[in-house]
Amino acid sequence: MKKLSLYLFLILLICFNSEIKAETLKVIDGDTIVLNGEKIRFSGIDTPEMKQTCNIDDLEIFCGRLAKIILIEKIGNETPSCIREKKLDKYKRILAECFVNDESLSSFLVKSGYAFAYRSFSDKFIEDEEYAKKNALGLWSMEFEYPWDWRKANK
Repeated sequence: MKKLSLYLFLILLICFNSEIKAETLKVIDGDTIVLNGEKIRFSGIDTPEMKQTCNIDDLEIFCGRLAKIILIEKIGNETPSCIREKKLDKYKRILAECFVNDESLSSFLVKSGYAFAYRSFSDKFIEDEEYAKKNALGLWSMEFEYPWDWRKANK
């Protein structure tokens, strides 16, 4: 009976959460990577755009580039694994939550203040965002514009 339960669990896991293991990896920006030739957008979060700037102590920085650097450093030499949540977004990217050493990259980015909970699509990372905001971590220590507002103003 235990074997049957295990097999059913594995079948359900495969059917509902397709895992992707990386052989090749490219970080596009703070919330988009390419694994094995497939473009993956981290679901439930949003990071500043690459051309977007933030200000800290009268210093203008490219906060989208900063988010990308933080992600690259977090991944290091590890191989991320991703669990698909939806097949494609409107730009034909796979939506997924990706992990390194069993830690969610999305949760890490939001909790450290370099990404925002994308409330329009998910409430999964709101607590992480509240933690970063309360502790003035990452972008929360700067003057910034939310990425979705910046995109709207800079189309």
